[in-house]
Amino acid sequence: MDFKDKKVLVSGIAKSGISAAGLLKKLGADVTVQDAKTEDKLGDVTDELRSQGFNLYLGANPDAIIEDMDILVMSPGVPADLPFVNKAREKNIPVIGEIELAYMFCKSPVIGITGTNGKTTTTTLAGDICKAYFENTFVVGNIGNPFADITFETKDDGVVVAELSSFQLETINEFKPKVSAVLNITPDHLNRHHTLENYIAAKERVFENQDESDFCILNYNDEITRKMADKTKADVIFFSLGGKITEGIYSDEKSIYINALGYNEKVVDIDELKILGGHNVENAMAAIGCCAAIGVPLDIIRKVLKEFTAVEHRIEYVRTINDIEFYNDSKGTNPDASIKAVEAMKRPICIIAGGYDKGSDFTEWIDTFKGRVKFVAVIGAVKDKITATLDKASFTNYKIADTFEEAIDLCYKNAVPGDCVLLSPACASWDMFKSYEQRGEIFKEYVKKLD
Repeated sequence: MDFKDKKVLVSGIAKSGISAAGLLKKLGADVTVQDAKTEDKLGDVTDELRSQGFNLYLGANPDAIIEDMDILVMSPGVPADLPFVNKAREKNIPVIGEIELAYMFCKSPVIGITGTNGKTTTTTLAGDICKAYFENTFVVGNIGNPFADITFETKDDGVVVAELSSFQLETINEFKPKVSAVLNITPDHLNRHHTLENYIAAKERVFENQDESDFCILNYNDEITRKMADKTKADVIFFSLGGKITEGIYSDEKSIYINALGYNEKVVDIDELKILGGHNVENAMAAIGCCAAIGVPLDIIRKVLKEFTAVEHRIEYVRTINDIEFYNDSKGTNPDASIKAVEAMKRPICIIAGGYDKGSDFTEWIDTFKGRVKFVAVIGAVKDKITATLDKASFTNYKIADTFEEAIDLCYKNAVPGDCVLLSPACASWDMFKSYEQRGEIFKEYVKKLD
């Protein structure tokens, strides 16, 4: 696709949108950047964009100008079914996202990792492994590093490891990773995708352009991802937490083994890993599959696995006070992610729960509290829904906190030596914070001041 002198609309002023606009400018496009937020809400970024020569269309959706555009580039935060997007498609105006745009100019093979939970840990781990072998390795995507920022730096002998959200996969076209991975599927973002079937379909797009020369890493123990093997042309490599499989990567209660890609041997003992929980064993197996498929030798994979520590905001140890351990799992933004954090804890738990409602059902999550969670501090916009579910489960030891800091204090007050305090909200952060990262940082800062 030729962008020179083309009128391109970038919808959404956030990290990926700004990066896409910068790449388009380098390609010689006439770029208009649009956002439904008004200028006063967007802040200084608008002045910076104007100074760089971008046209701005703010405070409304671009229904009035979309027909004048040659190409529409979507930010992942902008729903892909809005009227102006549908109008663009009706007028045969190409609609792509930042991932697709950057991929067009990428020289390196790509590892594309998606799934409901574990994406960031698996992507970070796979990135660390690849960096130990490929000099030119970049880790991009939903992890917070726009692909468009580095696409011109990629080389044939390098690799790009990309964390991909369902929102990003909605707007691909020819994106074709050398290795794809779908880690798991549980209901999430149903307020955006409307149905679980739509959500699954978005995730499946990660392998839709792959062929027999590519690899697809799938979770054998997840019924939905296991069935995806019938939908891809790529060479499927399963990973399984439930014991030996005929071909793939699997674990028993003690070790991880590989019986695929030319290997048939033990990779690592589970107690050698520094990351906690069965879900992280799955993440490790997925990373092994991705990296072995892209050509990283097993001895390098093994070495990095033993060195890798937890990703920030994902079951991240903060400190111990009076034999009470504090863990930051702010990235637990849906019930399934938080279930994994609850199950990973080895102590009785006082948990901070709640936030922005993404349409989740909290029943299964609260069912895991029995014998594990002793107290719940409930916060955020979804507090009534969580407390109703707690009441239905006859879990009575909870209290609603008016502020985040009060929730931390309540958990600390209800904990005794030998317990842990866990921030794992099972909800997005957008009702009280800019991001889950900000929520986690505030938690850590506050905990570090406790005595």
